[in-house]
Amino acid sequence: MPIPVLAALALLLPTDPPKGGVFNGRLGQVDVTPPRLEQSVTVDGVLNEPAWGEAALLTGFSQYQPTDRRPSTDSTEVLVWYSPTAIHFGIRAYAPAGAVRATVADRDRISQDDQVQLFLGTFNDSRQAMWFAVNPLGIQSDGVLNETGVTGGGGFGRGAAVRESPDLAPDFVWKSKGRVTEFGYEVEISIPFKSIRYLGGEQQTWQLNVLRVVQARGHEQTWTPVKRGNASFLAQSGRLTQLRELRRGLVLDLIPTVTERVNGVAPSPAPGPWTYSVPAPELGGTMRWGVTNNLTMTGTARPDFSDVEADATQFAIDPRVAVFFPERRPFFLEGIEQFGLPNQIVYTRRVVQPVGAVKLTGKASGFDIGLLSAVDARTTSATGLDNPVFNILRLQRDIGRQSRIGMVYTDKIDGGSWNRVGGMDTRLVFGRIFALQFQGALTATGAPGVSDALAPLWDLRFNVSGRRLALRYQFRGISPRFDAQAGFIPRPGIVRIGGDHRFTTFGKPGAFLESYTVGFMTDGTWRYDEFVNGRDVQDLKFHVNTNYRLRGGWGVGASVFIERFGYDPGLYQNYVLLRPRPQSRLVDTIPYTGTPTLPNLDWVLAFNTPQWKAFSLDVSAIWGQDQNFFEWSSASIYILNTTLNLRPTRQLRVAGTWNFEAYDRVGDGTRVATRNVPRVRMEYQLSRTIFVRFIGEYALQRVDSLRDYSRTDLPIYFRNASTGALTRAGATRSARVRGDFLFSYFPNPGTVLYAGYGAILRNGDPRGDGDFRRTQDGFFLKLSYLFRM
Repeated sequence: MPIPVLAALALLLPTDPPKGGVFNGRLGQVDVTPPRLEQSVTVDGVLNEPAWGEAALLTGFSQYQPTDRRPSTDSTEVLVWYSPTAIHFGIRAYAPAGAVRATVADRDRISQDDQVQLFLGTFNDSRQAMWFAVNPLGIQSDGVLNETGVTGGGGFGRGAAVRESPDLAPDFVWKSKGRVTEFGYEVEISIPFKSIRYLGGEQQTWQLNVLRVVQARGHEQTWTPVKRGNASFLAQSGRLTQLRELRRGLVLDLIPTVTERVNGVAPSPAPGPWTYSVPAPELGGTMRWGVTNNLTMTGTARPDFSDVEADATQFAIDPRVAVFFPERRPFFLEGIEQFGLPNQIVYTRRVVQPVGAVKLTGKASGFDIGLLSAVDARTTSATGLDNPVFNILRLQRDIGRQSRIGMVYTDKIDGGSWNRVGGMDTRLVFGRIFALQFQGALTATGAPGVSDALAPLWDLRFNVSGRRLALRYQFRGISPRFDAQAGFIPRPGIVRIGGDHRFTTFGKPGAFLESYTVGFMTDGTWRYDEFVNGRDVQDLKFHVNTNYRLRGGWGVGASVFIERFGYDPGLYQNYVLLRPRPQSRLVDTIPYTGTPTLPNLDWVLAFNTPQWKAFSLDVSAIWGQDQNFFEWSSASIYILNTTLNLRPTRQLRVAGTWNFEAYDRVGDGTRVATRNVPRVRMEYQLSRTIFVRFIGEYALQRVDSLRDYSRTDLPIYFRNASTGALTRAGATRSARVRGDFLFSYFPNPGTVLYAGYGAILRNGDPRGDGDFRRTQDGFFLKLSYLFRM
């Protein structure tokens, strides 16, 4: 921006320093005593009340991504003060004209906008923080960051992993409003003490850091000069000191809920009239009670867990690995960070439709506590006659400044059957960049007169989080008999040993190439029993990944995968071949035996555009030779994942994804399988609290007639495990179209009005000549209201 323009803007802005003092992060002035004021303000996005002139001013931001240890290119000022009942933040973010990215969006959907994020560590333990984010219009996103040492990888076309992302599942009640101005944007935030948890005592010290995302540059900037070469992001926060006489008051929330559904059933046989069931409205409710400042009890009876948004269709590239779907249900989302574990021994979606549940989360006597008990519906029982009961207990305790130890216990009782899991875990951080993490667990399952022996899980990890050099090593084993019925284990019965080594270089200020990362990943996978008996590795991988961050927010990546996969007889135990006898009408039934190993060589290219004002694009493509799991032979693979985000106006958002997979037999080039899933999501935000949304998805899977390709070329048959009957593995085709419409009124967490309609159409004709036929549809209406005492 030209200097005269900056000078002109300076005349429009306040020039008097705030009475609360100036705290420059780059100068190490990160201990702040904000003023306590007996004042109230109107949260309107205009920082013109007298209280803002008395606030403490945080300034002197540093660049964090893609390169740390440099002054930020953009100026940011954060004002902070508190009243007896709330803490207040005012943000002035400076930006060139036309550079601000802002839309009117739904809650938690501002990742493509400019934003300012507050990391508020109310327990002052360098391990957990409440997370509040706003875009330039004050649209909210919130959640919790619990540092566990698990960071997202650099991925295709991304930079090196440098910090953990917050969990956006929790929602808090707070106020914010913003506006785009001549100098950039201005946002006002008020967070009631009633909405957050903190330690007891007359005087508080909270950790605080502020992170600003500048989409036009692809940069992240922090108030304190956070270094990438550190095992903890939160440990490098500043502090709000001498907070006193905070009034939280009674915390008691009541959320009654009423839900009505109308479910349609297709005529059978077709054609014929549809039948619709209209049950009586379902009444339920949730109560939340703040037992202490940092301990919350939540109970629910007959909660509504209807799918406001259906899970996107996913296919497993490796059929030995189960597909994971995240938790979306409000009752389980609150306090879910307390149940986090390195391996997902706790997975609340195992509780399908609870009749009632109670949960206690928070901190007491130095322990982080997560306790959940739930009674599930009879329809989820193995017998259909009992109500399964789940009990989950998670305890954690801090050790030193950044380390922690924890335990977990889960049990599920279904009539006379039961499943129990007990485990311990710890994370030790030392020397700032080194972290050692261990988890061990045992599980046992029983039924009347039957009890399985104990089965183990272990996981040992060692991380080095250097600025330029990052190392990660893991040694994990899961017994094939490890059965966590209240958890999610995507692939039991294996042992994995792997390492990831990444080296990053940084360009000079203003350079076209801002950072470059090269990584080498090695991974070996054994079948558990074969590892115990000292046998050879089953799958072996060596990946070379390169990632480039370019000026303006561009990302480019290229990788090569060199792999060797071993035959897994357990995956093909129901496969058989029928071999004709020479000069006879008789056939022999012979077991399916695959080639011992298959070599793979894959290439990967990826790129992402900056978050431009109107759109952004993210593409990754994989091709080469990989395993054909359908027939256990080599295949030429083609995989494309594309995401296009359009923002033609501030209120309209369109997100389109296309996931495509194709597998061709190496040799004759015939196609074994095709998977094709385009999906579009359109949202129109009528206001901050009201939007309409449409989601459309087409999911196709086509599989050729299977044969013992590359060996006998005989057709493959499937054996029924219970009857022994054989069925030819003929060509199959399944195609589905799903459409969902939703009207949403969401003024705050707890108060919602949803009205929606969804329909599914299918076409199972193997030739693809038939028409799509509607097989299922339904209407639903949900209303809940937050009564806050």
